[in-house]
Amino acid sequence: MKNLIEYIVKALVDNPDQVEISVIEGKETMVLELKVAKEDIGKVIGKQGRNAKALRTILDAVSAKARKRSVLEIIE
Repeated sequence: MKNLIEYIVKALVDNPDQVEISVIEGKETMVLELKVAKEDIGKVIGKQGRNAKALRTILDAVSAKARKRSVLEIIE
């Protein structure tokens, strides 16, 4: 899951070397914290949050297959 989100986000941003994803795992939930360069936050979120919503939808589909709940947090 981490690799998939990282691959997609690196394709969206201007500074792919500054993309960092940290994973916090619990019994039933996985939290992915996404950090990007300050100037790339708008590209990751998108107009009216469309890109962020699409990333979360993809993450939900993959995590449903793994029978875990996943949360994507975009950190400034």
